[in-house]
Amino acid sequence: MSLLTAAAESLAPAPLAEPAPTCRLVTLGCKVNQYETQLVKEALEQHGYREALDGENADLCVVNTCTVTAEGDAKSRKIIRQLARENPGTRTLVMGCYATREPEAVRSLPGVFDVVTDKRELPDVLLREGVHDMPSGISTFDGRKRAYVKVQDGCILKCTYCIIPSVRPGLRSRAPQDIEDEVRRLIDNGHKEIVIAGIHVGHYGVDTTRGRSGLPPFRLWHLFRQLDRIPGDWRMRLSSIEANEIGGDFIAAAADCEHLCPQFHPALQSGSDSVLVRMRRRYRTSKFLNTIGQLRDRIPDVALTTDVIVGFPGETEAEFQETLATCREAGFMKIHVFPFSPRRGTPAASFPDQVSPEVRKDRVRRLGLLERELATGYYRRWLGRPVEVLVERMSEDRPDRVRGTDRRYIPVECPGTPDDVGRFVTAVGQAATSECLLATR
Repeated sequence: MSLLTAAAESLAPAPLAEPAPTCRLVTLGCKVNQYETQLVKEALEQHGYREALDGENADLCVVNTCTVTAEGDAKSRKIIRQLARENPGTRTLVMGCYATREPEAVRSLPGVFDVVTDKRELPDVLLREGVHDMPSGISTFDGRKRAYVKVQDGCILKCTYCIIPSVRPGLRSRAPQDIEDEVRRLIDNGHKEIVIAGIHVGHYGVDTTRGRSGLPPFRLWHLFRQLDRIPGDWRMRLSSIEANEIGGDFIAAAADCEHLCPQFHPALQSGSDSVLVRMRRRYRTSKFLNTIGQLRDRIPDVALTTDVIVGFPGETEAEFQETLATCREAGFMKIHVFPFSPRRGTPAASFPDQVSPEVRKDRVRRLGLLERELATGYYRRWLGRPVEVLVERMSEDRPDRVRGTDRRYIPVECPGTPDDVGRFVTAVGQAATSECLLATR
């Protein structure tokens, strides 16, 4: 090669690099769905994808759907259509519970090129998009100060109103060491709160020892104790638990573990025994109240939150009054109130005496009034007392104040600056509303 040729080649422009493919991810539904979307996002990013900017067309859209209610189905369809309109030519991958339940309806929506009906098939689906290696867990949780960690999947219960066991059947628990490694990564990457989540998290570990002689049991409370040994300034929270799964071992671990938040979410669903029978729940109100009483005996000022369905088929005014009375006796800090939503394929959808939408709406309103009363009463217990707050954002209307949650999941507003976001701060309760505890520092 001549010197002239070599010089010419050295001055030639380098070939343009292929632009990174873009993706857009949308999640509907529960904490487990949000975790699974984050896992997909990290898998795509590790293989060259980047998240599309606002207003930028995405080459690939991923929608993680929900089917707990009819509203979840409708929102899922709406999002998929919206993504097709706003991202011309995009290819949409749909996963989640609605995709499992109604795959053909999802495939007919615009832009959809693949439907994941079983999350175990996800690595094979992503392989076709160039993702050769799925991560074993997540390393961060974009846009959130707390991170969710999925420890378990599947439900084997047969509640008459719930479609989830048919779209997430069986039980699958993750290995404790994989969970610990993931939690350590998240803490190292700045997440101060880790939420332990699952579809039926109280059944964590049941599948690993059932029918296998010689294997020691490893249940949820064992996992608490293992994770609690991770050092550092962090805390862990349990997403939900069935009252039947709160036994002596669970309560002892909850009381002993330094990092575990003293807030639990046993799902009541109804405060009427006759409704609980029709729901095919595994407890009655006396057992539920006795269980949370044991929690209170071991953990002072424990905060209890719950879910309640109103307007279940056949629910009379007297039964609804029983629910109000049970919720008041339980002293919940927060009640997530849901009007009954019939799900095709569940027994309750064809039960007689369906409650009218107007009555359901009125009962949501009335239970909501009680919830605000109970919340205000619980927040008032913290007047003049210190609370440890994970600051999550600036206040919308007060530039000198921040918003966050304390260890008991109390919403707190206190003085602060943008530097406080993502950190723990100590505040002292000053006033209480039904929305939050107003505090000073």
